[in-house]
Amino acid sequence: MRVLGLDTATRATTVALLDTQAHTVHERRDDPPAGERPRHTTRLLPLAVEALADGRTDWSALGLIGVGTGPGTFTGIRIGIATARALAAARSIPIAGVSTLQALAAGAAGSGRGEERLLAVLDARRGEVFVAGWDPGEVAVAGVEPLLAPRALAPAALADLLAATGERWLAVGDGVLAYPEAVARAGARAPDAGSPLHRVSAAHICRLALTAHPGAPDAVVPEYLREPDAKPARDRLRT
Repeated sequence: MRVLGLDTATRATTVALLDTQAHTVHERRDDPPAGERPRHTTRLLPLAVEALADGRTDWSALGLIGVGTGPGTFTGIRIGIATARALAAARSIPIAGVSTLQALAAGAAGSGRGEERLLAVLDARRGEVFVAGWDPGEVAVAGVEPLLAPRALAPAALADLLAATGERWLAVGDGVLAYPEAVARAGARAPDAGSPLHRVSAAHICRLALTAHPGAPDAVVPEYLREPDAKPARDRLRT
């Protein structure tokens, strides 16, 4: 089967084509420089076309589309899910939503020491992080019950959260890079700042999508975890 994976929940735009028969992965990504805005709108579809070309295939050969459902930036998640839904509907391709946090944690499977659990940490802006934790032996299955359910919290609260689990943790993600001191105080180990383990990879979106239950495009819904950064005027008047 050929699976196209997309994720736009973070500042990066990442796309991958996984071919389960040829055992190949072709990934394309766009990581905007510091200070520049994400380029999801302009780069997502071109990257998908490039990934298909790398795999010497086309849209008609796809058997599944996987898309990251967040959490992450409100606009980014909407762009990724809307694009994946449109592609799936237009070409009658099954679609599966995948937790962006779980995809990030799945990328670190096999990198832990001893009994370390996997903690995915994404920068949520507003002085918060999105976090969730998995057992490394279970993280490769979409929808498996996490050890730490996804949530948004202040970085300073990480220490109490992890201490309550009694586990050792390997922490990955751009939230680790944004708040390294908070992660260190929490007692979690983190790879070097330049490690690719801190980046969400669409290849893991593909792999998790294979273990999910695909369905209709409108069945894929975002996982925001909190209110959007900008509310419509009518909503602000109610608060």
